[in-house]
Amino acid sequence: MHEISLWSAGKQYLRGQSRGILLYCSFAGIFALVFYLYHLPVEAVLYAALLCAALALPVQTADFYSYYQRCRVLRNLQKQIIFSLEGLPEAKGLMEEEYQELITALYRDKIRLVSRADNERRDLVDYYTLWAHQIKTPIAAMGLLLQSLPSAEDDGSTAQSMEQNRELAMELFKIEQYVEMVLQYLRLESPSSDFVLKRYALDDIVRQAVRKYAKMFIRKKISLDFSQLNCEVLTDEKWLVFVIEQILSNALKYTNRGKISIYLERDDAKTLVIADTGIGIAGEDLPRVFEKGFTGYNGRRDKKSTGIGLYLCQRILTQLSHTIVIEGEPGKGTKVKIGLDRVDMVME
Repeated sequence: MHEISLWSAGKQYLRGQSRGILLYCSFAGIFALVFYLYHLPVEAVLYAALLCAALALPVQTADFYSYYQRCRVLRNLQKQIIFSLEGLPEAKGLMEEEYQELITALYRDKIRLVSRADNERRDLVDYYTLWAHQIKTPIAAMGLLLQSLPSAEDDGSTAQSMEQNRELAMELFKIEQYVEMVLQYLRLESPSSDFVLKRYALDDIVRQAVRKYAKMFIRKKISLDFSQLNCEVLTDEKWLVFVIEQILSNALKYTNRGKISIYLERDDAKTLVIADTGIGIAGEDLPRVFEKGFTGYNGRRDKKSTGIGLYLCQRILTQLSHTIVIEGEPGKGTKVKIGLDRVDMVME
C-alpha cells in the first residue's frame, strides 16, 4: 500500500470542498451584481472577498492538515484492518459515525464468514486426510492378493490371466499414486508444511523416483537414458522426489514409444532436465500448464488428467525456491527443466 501524497490529498480535499468554494464565489458574484446595479463601488465587494479569503486561508490550511493526517491514518489502517478495527480515527460528525458503524458491521460479518469457512475447510481437510489414509489399507490388501496369485503357468488361459493380473497391478499402482497426490496436496495446503532442507546427492533422489516407475517403463517398453549426475543440491528430499515422480508419471503417460532422458543442463550444472519423446504440448497450452485444474488439449484427449500434478510441482518448487520451466511442441516431445541452484530461505 503506497503512502498518500500531499498533492493527491490536496486534490481530494479541494474536490470535497468544491461546493463551499462554489457557494462562496456565488455569494461574491451576487454582491458584485447588486453593487453594480445600484451604481455602488464594486471594488468594495472585491476588497471584502479578499479579506474573507485571507481570514479563511489559515482555517482551511489547518483543516486540510487535519484532513491529510486522517487520510494517512486511514491509508495505513488498510494494511491492518483485516486483523483489527483498532486505530480508526475519531468520527467528526454524524455522517462519519454512521460510516464507522457500517464498517464495524461489515468487519464483524466478515470475521464470522471467515471463521465459518475456516471451520468448514478444516473439517473437509480432516475428512480427506482420513480418507486418504484409510484407502491405503484396501490398496495394500489388493496388492498382496495380486502378489499371491500364480506367477507362471504353461497353458494359454493362465497366460491370459497373468496378463490381466499385470494390468490390475498397474492400475492399482496408479490408484496408489493418485492417493499419494491427494495426501501431498493436503500437506502442501497446510500452513505448517514439513520442509526440511539438507544437502542431498541428486542421483539418489532421481533413482528413488525412477525405481518407483520401473515397472511402468518395462510395461510400456520405454527406455531410460540416465547417467551419473554427480551433483549435490540443497533441497527437501521427500518433496523433490514427489515432484520428479509427477514429471515422470506425465512423461510415461504421454509417451507411447521412444525414451525418457534425465540429465543436467549443459550450460547450468544445477538444472535437471527430464525430456521425453512423447506427444508434446500445444503452444497455446504452455503458458497455462501450471494453472490449477488446467488439463489442456492432451488432458482433454486423455480424459484422465486432473490438472493438479504440475500445479503441485510448481507450488512445491516455489516454496523450495527452485524453478520449473516446460518446453514442448506437438509431436516432438516435452522437456521439463528444474532449476535447483538457489534456495532463498532462512536456515535454522
